[in-house]
Amino acid sequence: MCRELAGLVSARVTQEGVYETDIPGLDLFRVDAPTPCMSTVYEPSLCVIAQGRKVVQLGDREIIYGALSYMVSSVDLPVNGRVVDASPENPFLAVKINIDPAEVAELVLQLGDSAVPGEPIDCPYSACGLCVAQVDLGILDAMTRLVRLLDSPTDARVLAPLIQREIIYRALVGEMGSRMREFVSADSQSHRISRVIAVLKDRFAEPLRVRELAENVNMSESTLYHSFKQVTRMSPVQFQKKLRLQEARRLMLSEGLEAATASYRVGYESPSHFSREYSRMFGASPRADVVKLRGETRMPMPA
Repeated sequence: MCRELAGLVSARVTQEGVYETDIPGLDLFRVDAPTPCMSTVYEPSLCVIAQGRKVVQLGDREIIYGALSYMVSSVDLPVNGRVVDASPENPFLAVKINIDPAEVAELVLQLGDSAVPGEPIDCPYSACGLCVAQVDLGILDAMTRLVRLLDSPTDARVLAPLIQREIIYRALVGEMGSRMREFVSADSQSHRISRVIAVLKDRFAEPLRVRELAENVNMSESTLYHSFKQVTRMSPVQFQKKLRLQEARRLMLSEGLEAATASYRVGYESPSHFSREYSRMFGASPRADVVKLRGETRMPMPA
């Protein structure tokens, strides 16, 4: 069945890239060779790898996953990632659906106690917002049916939302279930941290006020710091820094801004401070990094 999903993706995506499909919230990925490390922000989503393998770095945690596995991101998370197993003959192929936390919460309420999540994954990062598990036949079959709907636009308009909901349901009653429920349970620490993350994502260019963030979610500053690091594998300051630097890189690449202008746009007061932090994160000065990326004939894929 995994080979069937890989065949469906390969037939529709004949060149490297990330492709938004005609089904809202469904993206297809193809990479023909190993990639350098790239930075991006994972939004709430579920991704199944049909072929190949990749490595994702979240804070101090390195996650390796490949075919027959799937990854769930329960919150917005800045990550670094690279494809490590891909070739023109056997490209990296993956399928991703976006997850609406409100729909997850609705399904959890609908399920109640009638469906207890499967045995949780034995993992030292139990509260982490990014997790990998072996894909089960239910999720794999549903994802295959969803991709197949791309050939039938009329059917897709009615059936695609139902299959996407089925995939979320199957994740909820599987190994990922207990973790996914944590992030939509209003009285849980994970849900409170997801609210903090949403604020930081929207206001990353503003000065970081941990006390205000803690008060907004009824947590002490120390509890916020500890819980935030459990979910994101980084501190609030590190999280904000990654968001700022990734956005600055995007502004320089896509909008042609100078480094100083981009640094002010994302909240830095000192261009020299920005340049030092940028160099530590990306391994080169802002100017050198952007020149290198623009000069590459094969642009690196997003993480």
